[in-house]
Amino acid sequence: MSAPTSRKPKVSEQEARQVAEAAREQEWRKPSFAKELFLGRFRLDLIHPHPMPADEDTRRGEAFLARLRTFCEREVDGALIEREARIPDAVINGLRELGALGMKIDTKYGGLGLTQVYYNKALALVGSANPSIGALLSAHQSIGAPQPLKLFGSQEQKDEFLPRLASTDISAFLLTEPDVGSDPARLATTAVPDGDSYVLDGVKLWTTNGVVADLLVVMARVPKSEGHPGGITAFLVEAADEGVTVEHRNAFMGLRGLENGVTRFHRVRVSAARRIGPEGAGLKIALTTLNTGRLSLPAMCVGAGKWCLKIAREWSAEREQWGRPIALHEAVGSKISFIAATTFALEAVLDLSSQMADEDRNDIRIEAALAKLYGSEMACLMADELVQIRGGRGFETADSLAARGERAVPAEQLLRDLRINRIFEGSTEIMHLLIAREAVDAHLKAAGDLIDPDKSLGDKAKAGARAGGFYARWLPKLVAGPGQLPGAYGDFNPSGHPDLAAHLRYVERTSRKLARSTFYAMSRWQGRMETKQGFLGRIVDIGAELFAMSAACVRAELLRTTEDHGREAYQLADAFCRQSRLRVEELFGRLWANTDDLDRKVVRGVLSGTYTWLEEGVVDPSGEGPWIADATPGRTEKENVHRPIR
Repeated sequence: MSAPTSRKPKVSEQEARQVAEAAREQEWRKPSFAKELFLGRFRLDLIHPHPMPADEDTRRGEAFLARLRTFCEREVDGALIEREARIPDAVINGLRELGALGMKIDTKYGGLGLTQVYYNKALALVGSANPSIGALLSAHQSIGAPQPLKLFGSQEQKDEFLPRLASTDISAFLLTEPDVGSDPARLATTAVPDGDSYVLDGVKLWTTNGVVADLLVVMARVPKSEGHPGGITAFLVEAADEGVTVEHRNAFMGLRGLENGVTRFHRVRVSAARRIGPEGAGLKIALTTLNTGRLSLPAMCVGAGKWCLKIAREWSAEREQWGRPIALHEAVGSKISFIAATTFALEAVLDLSSQMADEDRNDIRIEAALAKLYGSEMACLMADELVQIRGGRGFETADSLAARGERAVPAEQLLRDLRINRIFEGSTEIMHLLIAREAVDAHLKAAGDLIDPDKSLGDKAKAGARAGGFYARWLPKLVAGPGQLPGAYGDFNPSGHPDLAAHLRYVERTSRKLARSTFYAMSRWQGRMETKQGFLGRIVDIGAELFAMSAACVRAELLRTTEDHGREAYQLADAFCRQSRLRVEELFGRLWANTDDLDRKVVRGVLSGTYTWLEEGVVDPSGEGPWIADATPGRTEKENVHRPIR
């Protein structure tokens, strides 16, 4: 058996891109509303009428939500979790008894078999009691062992592990390393074949649930050798196995109850029977799992928005300034309107994406990514506005408020807890690039070889012919569409309600404008397009707004035809769309009028030390030590702080 690798793999930028590209799902076998939107095709038929859950799924889901609500109200003390930075064992055991560990696991394995819609509603509910509980359940089921096993596990693995995961065992997903974040090509943890086993060596960072987990999904690099194609591979590892050490429990600005740690593997022997999928399929497994797994994060953002709205309403009606409630002052009222309208839209995006995931008729990889991106960004803005509405009380901790006799409103805690969502499961910056890659997939398939410097002249000639045919068919369709017809989408303009049809016509027109802008940018920058991350980020943000507007309108129409508050839903959708349109117009303006080039010059100056004089006049309170901890494989020198909950 060869010795484990002790240093990070050295990879070029091109090699890193190739690893990421190989892990993508290459084909679009099902329609995608968001993909079509980026191509200038507004396929309202893919989302309207709004898909609905089956009656039995609704009955089972609502029954569980009722039990979960009772448990949260009676058994969860969010303030205690915040003070002690730990979820009490009794709470976790209570969740086990409720079946919350198996919400997404099929009933034949002892799970609850909830749909994605009701799983997300459960996360929103429990996350409002304390976000750390939502994170624990989400990390266990959305990216932990149950989902990869469901999608890629053998029948033997499902039979062995899913009953445990549904009832007793907590799982964690281990990919990130001290020097490896969103660039998996540099993954250093190795799994060296040895007979019918593999030997794992390496260190994993930010292992959510890792401190208390019973079962780990570990991504490790298998060296290529005879009989072994190698590559990044997924393994199931028992946390109690010899050589597995939780060296540290991390502490954060928010989510203080999060059981997140550093885990070291030293000569950990893992049977080949516990490899998930073939060698080299690890990243594809991770990305496919995240296609729906990402929806758990915006679910908790929706819960946060609902709570922000409740507190803003109650406080702003109670607090008076200059003779009237602060809610009636326009400066505060605009913030409340933003919170209400955005919460409505976020729930619309979440429910629509989740129901499409349940029906499995559409490819929702872009929709789920947009929901994560948009939800995490907008939830942070809503929490920040709530703190502003609350003023000094928003900055004060709940314990301090209670100690002086006022209602213990944890607004500042919410702001801290939500901040990680812009980093979790793909930072905003990475999400921009991921979504942009999927959004321009059709262009790259048609003309990618034209801008690939490694392609021969013959390949480029063939690509030119292929691209000519694609654009000859596609570009004329971007000139005109239903968005220019005054009566289009008339179903969304019922008598006595705000006119949502006008907003849908705007979405249709704007999707074509977005596609034209993308085409122009590709023509202008060609192979340099991938370096224009500012431009790509704005393109994606425009698409996110258009998706949210579409979802809000479709949800409002659903509520008008099925609920008692359809008129109010139309009002909220109208307010959101008007606010969103202002953001879209600003983003379009910044596509071509921005400081991107100047910013790059300033960055080069900062890195070269040109502006170090600007740093004078302060002291640095940072402690000593390396920027990135040493993660050389080897035997641990630290105490194992693994704490399984029984």
